[in-house]
Amino acid sequence: MGMHQYIKSLSDLENIFRCPGKFKYQEHSVAAHSFKVTQIAQFLGTVEEHEGNEIDWRSLYEKALNHDYTELFIGDIKTPVKYADPTLRAQLAKVEESMTAQFIHTEIPEEFQEVYAGRLKEGKDDTLEGKILSVADKVDLLYESFGEIQKGNPESLFTEIFEESLTTILQFKEMASVQYFLANVLPELLSGDFTNQEELRETSYRILQNFDIKQTFRA
Repeated sequence: MGMHQYIKSLSDLENIFRCPGKFKYQEHSVAAHSFKVTQIAQFLGTVEEHEGNEIDWRSLYEKALNHDYTELFIGDIKTPVKYADPTLRAQLAKVEESMTAQFIHTEIPEEFQEVYAGRLKEGKDDTLEGKILSVADKVDLLYESFGEIQKGNPESLFTEIFEESLTTILQFKEMASVQYFLANVLPELLSGDFTNQEELRETSYRILQNFDIKQTFRA
């Protein structure tokens, strides 16, 4: 028990693909997602810090890097399924927690177990760092779904994921980093030419209106 299995498992995350069972033009692994979420969280944290908010960078990086490690045990569950039934979501979380605890107990050296118990627990909490993680996770999911829509993927699931991701991001609309994203990033995302462009703009506009946010998207 010297961290071998943990280090070996990092390669396994490269072989767990997100949104399984649906046709995709581009596959995204859990490992790649974790890297992208960390980069996005880094930027969002930079915006928050620029606006005078204190960031615990160590906490933020650890939360972002490790937030989906437990998918090693149960795989990726499609977002609409994961959130459709609160009972199912709670059960999945309980299974992940139990399997993670067992993994730490059997594979992590005793002197590091407490540290990794903290690192591998649910990182989306009420701290600023936890909120940034929640937003960063959905920003990457928004971009993943947008990439499929942009390429003309006929699966309606990706439009559903886009809507769910934007809706979740807007639940944190009071955050400086989310306000920056809505004012500067989202309009640019929707400004290019792509399949179903007008439909996606109207969908985004409708969701924004539901949160009392006025926004226009240039052609």
